[in-house]
Amino acid sequence: MILPIVAYGDPVLKKKGGEITKDYPKLSELLDNMYETMDGAFGVGLAAPQIGLPIRLFIVDTSPFSEDEELTPEEQDELKGFKRTFINAQITMEEGDEWVFNEGCLSIPDVREDVFRKPNITIVYQDENFETHTEKFSGLIARVIQHEYDHIEGVLFTDKLSALKKRLIKGKLTNISKGKISVDYRMRFPNQKKKR
Repeated sequence: MILPIVAYGDPVLKKKGGEITKDYPKLSELLDNMYETMDGAFGVGLAAPQIGLPIRLFIVDTSPFSEDEELTPEEQDELKGFKRTFINAQITMEEGDEWVFNEGCLSIPDVREDVFRKPNITIVYQDENFETHTEKFSGLIARVIQHEYDHIEGVLFTDKLSALKKRLIKGKLTNISKGKISVDYRMRFPNQKKKR
């Protein structure tokens, strides 16, 4: 089932997510719904806060990036095959010289800005079977993970922009929070009442 994506301005996007256990209600159904929602919105990642749940859960599927012709065939293959569920994740290290990439977010449609991040990360997380992994990632995969990880920490990519950039996009962000935007996927805006 495709779930509505929570728009910029909703307090859930600023909450730090809580850890979950393997008996979290209907987890496998939730994951199926999250993947369906992400795919339906042509995203490469989706975090639980973006569907209104303040928990430490996010998913990543970088295959849409694999069609970038500027990448080497090896990079394309790596991105094509990368689909992962991250539960209770903790980034334990970020290293290397920061690099810039133009980021967007399903919760902040029609806003794209350059964001600086370190290229290499180490992350400890549990998969959908609650098996624990410690892995290193780099490049675009690391960046997508960092972006989604920020969501479970209550951080948006717009929080990483300069004061000037924030002022320049303030009007757009206000319009998004008021629902004055047209998108081709389901969204829930802060001023909308939840359906019972």
